[in-house]
Amino acid sequence: MAEEAEGMDRFDMDGDFEGGRFGRDGEFYYRSRRERAPQSRDDAIYGVFAEGDSDYDSEDDEGSRRRGRRKRRRDGGGEPDLTKPVQFVSTGKFMPTQEPEPEPEQRPGLGRAAASAKEEEAAEEEQDDEGDTEMLPMMFGRIREGARARREEKEREREKAARRRQAAGVGAGEPPAALGSLEANSKVAKMMAMMGYKKGMGLGKNEQGITAPVQSSLRPKNAGLGSVEGFKEPKPMMAKENLPGPAPPPTSGKKEKPWSKKASASAKKAPVLTKNELLAMRAEQEQEEQPAVVQKVIDMRGPQARVLTDLKGLNEEHEMEVNDVPMPELQYNVRLLVDEAKADIVRLDGQLRREQEKVASLVREKEKVAKQEASQKRQLQVMERIAETLEQVRVDDIAGMLTLDGLLQTFHGLKVQFEEEFKMCSIPWIACRYAHPLLIRIFQGWQPLQDPKFGLDVMKKWKDLLQGDQPYDFSDGAASMTPYVQLVSEVILPAVRISGTNSWEAREPEPMLHFLELWDNKKLLPPVLLQSILEHVIMPKLSAAVDSWDPRRESVPIHVWVHPWLPMLRERIETLCHSIRYKLSTVLHVWQAHDASAYAVLSPWKDVFDSASWEDLIVRYIIPKLRLALQEFQINPANQKLDQFNWVMLWASAIPVHLMVHMLEVDFFSKWQQVLYHWLCSPNPDFNEIMNWYKGWKGLFPPELLANERIRMLLTAGLDMMNQAAEGLEVVQPGARENVGYLRATEKRQFDAAQQAYHAVPGAAMADLSFKESIQAFAMEQGLLFMPRVGKFYNGMPVYEFGTVSICIDSVKRLLYAQLQEGIERWSAVTLTKLIEMNRVGRP
Repeated sequence: MAEEAEGMDRFDMDGDFEGGRFGRDGEFYYRSRRERAPQSRDDAIYGVFAEGDSDYDSEDDEGSRRRGRRKRRRDGGGEPDLTKPVQFVSTGKFMPTQEPEPEPEQRPGLGRAAASAKEEEAAEEEQDDEGDTEMLPMMFGRIREGARARREEKEREREKAARRRQAAGVGAGEPPAALGSLEANSKVAKMMAMMGYKKGMGLGKNEQGITAPVQSSLRPKNAGLGSVEGFKEPKPMMAKENLPGPAPPPTSGKKEKPWSKKASASAKKAPVLTKNELLAMRAEQEQEEQPAVVQKVIDMRGPQARVLTDLKGLNEEHEMEVNDVPMPELQYNVRLLVDEAKADIVRLDGQLRREQEKVASLVREKEKVAKQEASQKRQLQVMERIAETLEQVRVDDIAGMLTLDGLLQTFHGLKVQFEEEFKMCSIPWIACRYAHPLLIRIFQGWQPLQDPKFGLDVMKKWKDLLQGDQPYDFSDGAASMTPYVQLVSEVILPAVRISGTNSWEAREPEPMLHFLELWDNKKLLPPVLLQSILEHVIMPKLSAAVDSWDPRRESVPIHVWVHPWLPMLRERIETLCHSIRYKLSTVLHVWQAHDASAYAVLSPWKDVFDSASWEDLIVRYIIPKLRLALQEFQINPANQKLDQFNWVMLWASAIPVHLMVHMLEVDFFSKWQQVLYHWLCSPNPDFNEIMNWYKGWKGLFPPELLANERIRMLLTAGLDMMNQAAEGLEVVQPGARENVGYLRATEKRQFDAAQQAYHAVPGAAMADLSFKESIQAFAMEQGLLFMPRVGKFYNGMPVYEFGTVSICIDSVKRLLYAQLQEGIERWSAVTLTKLIEMNRVGRP
């Protein structure tokens, strides 16, 4: 155990206290605390490595510690308190040119050369000291002793460093290695040299490493890795030996005292700053340096805590001590006074600026208040002027001397002179109040339909005064009404309503239209009032006229007196269109294709009705009658009559194109191609006559039909037949292939229907759907409309429109029931053939 414990420190209290013992109660009692040797600078730097180099070093360190203790006992204790003022202690009575001689110290040298060098250096320093003593007062005893002690301490440190270099094998001519550097550690330096390292070169195989140590730079808080405004990144690190430029001049071994005559003669005097220069420098620094983050640093190293905003001057005291600055206490106090003076200057300058800014702000506020005072005085004068004018108008109104022209001139003058106050004080409403009774007298007994131009000039003047260039408000409500709108609604609108209700006839729209267009073009009739007239005067009259209109008795078409109102009524016309379509359907139900008056009545409404309603009306009442005409039409090249064809072509612009093309393809071109086929198959046909016949038929079609691709294809088919006959080829009968396919499809549908009727189960949904679909397909093949009639039933079964005949489908019994006469509930079971005949001849 003893061998294992050898070389280890004991952690007990024997070496810390003198006369220590444990009492019976277990407590530890001691006479006094044992003093330990103070830690020197070398101990702080090297720690345990400072010991063991040589016996000489340990003895020298022990001697230095003893001398340090003796010096502290002589000086009175620990480190001087720099916060206390400087006290001058007398060291005795001396002449001004004398100083007390310190006791010489016997220190072992490094050989004869070293001893001779030290003696020469000591002689030079004594000569310098003799000259320097003339610069110091003889009464600075304590300060001089402190300075001398520091010099001696530095000399001892240099001697120890030289001994260590000599022990490590470093030449005497080489400069000493810096503390903490690679050369200061001989073992590490030798190991690196064995590995191929060369001084001043980088590490690595290719010497790619850095030669200077890594430098750290404090970045602002929460700055991250991005760029920060006001923060300067550190420059790239480079070894001093690699930097270009001249080599630094060699320093002499002799060190000059900063407070000596030579140093004071060669040193430059510190610049003296005036107040303005100091403030200018501070302003430039504030402009250049704008720290993004300001952090407070609390310095707790001294007897008192200091709060710093940056790290400038943090180590000034330590630097002064290291650099052997004379009288550091005095310089510290002087620096404090200078800093306080600078702070006072900056503080007073800030107060002066704030006061100047406050004065400038008060001056601006004074000017602003003066402008407001002048403006309020002007407004007061304007209000007094307006009040006097309005008072004069009131007096003239009471006296009955107020005229419309005089009132207009008075308020027009106020508007020209005081335009802002005219609007702000709502003077137009006051003018409207006085003008209302005067305008009532002027328009009393006025008939707007007989004399629509009456009062236009007067109302235009009042509109310019009250409304001006201000646009009308289209919203309907009392809050949005302006003075001019109020005036027109109380003066003009009653006369228009009375005339429109009592004397105007809807079948003669010109008088009312002329009045409304005249006043609306002059922009004298507000949109709100125009819509009121249309809604409460025009629409009731037109609705009553449409309800009483009978197209069979009246010779004037309804579009003659309804269409002029389309630009004004717009969406309101839709309510009239419903009644007009009903009236037309009652007449078209009994209409025949040869009557051209139906086209004159119906065609103007094509662009008025919506497309769905118009197509429904055409399919219901026009196309069935035209198809009957085409079916009765005979194509005879020898004696051709075109009456039925012309009846159909008359409707080409009114009927939708797709419906017209389908009707011609089914009922006309089938006959036309058959006639052309038989003519071409006759012996010795005259092709010139056939060509003229073809051109004649093509010229009968209007341009909108010739532009259709299907019509062109049907005409081209006839032209191909003519070319085949002219070339001597066999002419193919038109529609032969299509007829065969149609017959086969018809036979298949009839067979499937019979099979379903035979095997059907009553109530089966699939059988119902198939029977209905077959009837719908048959109607489409015949070109007839098949659609349900909404809301109409017969014996619980829905009613469908099959062309012009109403039918219902009994899916259970597979029967069709047709209404024999419109308006009479007479129904009978019919076949599809009977249903086609009923559509062809109307009804039985």
